[in-house]
Amino acid sequence: MSDEQTSGSTETTPRRGGLDGFFKITERGSTVERELRGGVVTFFTMAYIIVLNPIILGFVADGDGKFLGGGDAPNLAAIAAGTSLVAGVITILMGVVANYPLALAAGLGLNAFVALTIATQMTWADAMGLVVLEGIVILILVLTGFREAVFHAVPSELKVAISVGIGLFIAIIGFVDAGFVRRTQVGPVPVTLGPSGSLEGWPVAVFCFGLALVITLWVLKVRGAILLSIVATTILAIIVEAIADIGPLVGADGTVNPHGWNLNVPAWPDKFVDTPDFGTLGEFNLLGSFEQIGVVSAVLLVFTLMLADFFDTMGTMTAIGAEAGLLDADGIPPHTQRILVVDSLAAAAGGAGGVSSNTSYIESASGVGEGARTGLASVFTGSCSCCRSSSRRW
Repeated sequence: MSDEQTSGSTETTPRRGGLDGFFKITERGSTVERELRGGVVTFFTMAYIIVLNPIILGFVADGDGKFLGGGDAPNLAAIAAGTSLVAGVITILMGVVANYPLALAAGLGLNAFVALTIATQMTWADAMGLVVLEGIVILILVLTGFREAVFHAVPSELKVAISVGIGLFIAIIGFVDAGFVRRTQVGPVPVTLGPSGSLEGWPVAVFCFGLALVITLWVLKVRGAILLSIVATTILAIIVEAIADIGPLVGADGTVNPHGWNLNVPAWPDKFVDTPDFGTLGEFNLLGSFEQIGVVSAVLLVFTLMLADFFDTMGTMTAIGAEAGLLDADGIPPHTQRILVVDSLAAAAGGAGGVSSNTSYIESASGVGEGARTGLASVFTGSCSCCRSSSRRW
């Protein structure tokens, strides 16, 4: 064998060091700029949970008549701060440990179950203790190999179907929150267009503008299409509210304005940075629920939380991997066990932070669509979330 042949057979691709080598940015066909753009887009796409989670959790009194945080009145700012902080830390952990472009935050559906089904039977601390227990149980299942074995056993078609269902669920929430569709309250059809069967009001017009803009930019393959659309629509909403003074959908006195803004009235913040209130952190009682409702009931509630979280992540991580081109021939993402470990820790962290179980977010696909391929995007997303925890407006 010639020297040239020998040299050719032993030649390997130079290993890159630093940030590129750690996150395999070049290896996965990405750049730091694309990871930054994808991470920021993911944050803006899922930032609605910072507003929605406090609304779902904050207005429900527990079995003792107390609100989350132990007070006699809702403390939405503390819940928002805790939601942002826990999501930020866990998302950064996902990026560093699993090197996967997947963001995590308080799970929709899970938070409603915790608030309306669990907390009303006990104290908020006891309810969050059950969430911590659920995360611990799932972590044990991951470390023993059981959860990964189930992941491999489920057909890829079913995993994709789970992700599609989650996406449709998020889509209907967006349409409802935008006022594009409303609940009818009567008849067999659950929703109707606008407040009375037709599209009316400035909030709906702003939503339609944003939807049309993102579709147009996406079709034209404009880089940063989602981020540009979110920023442009937000600025338009602030301008419209400043001129028209529309106000909220439901006023402080309970009056309903059918053409008002849902969730939050767009406005320029009076302060961008403030001292956050992390009053929900550490407010959990690990075994208090067993005394309140009995062992059997507590175990069943933990199992219900675990079941929802178990399969939610399965579909989400598969969908993100497929969008990013990271799945192997069998449809399995890289570092599957690491992803599942961080997801399990997220569930426990959500309970320990007093903001409900945290889980993987299908909205991460928006960042992947903008070019994210590595965990560096998750680090950027998590950093944005941590910074958001100290924002003035929740």
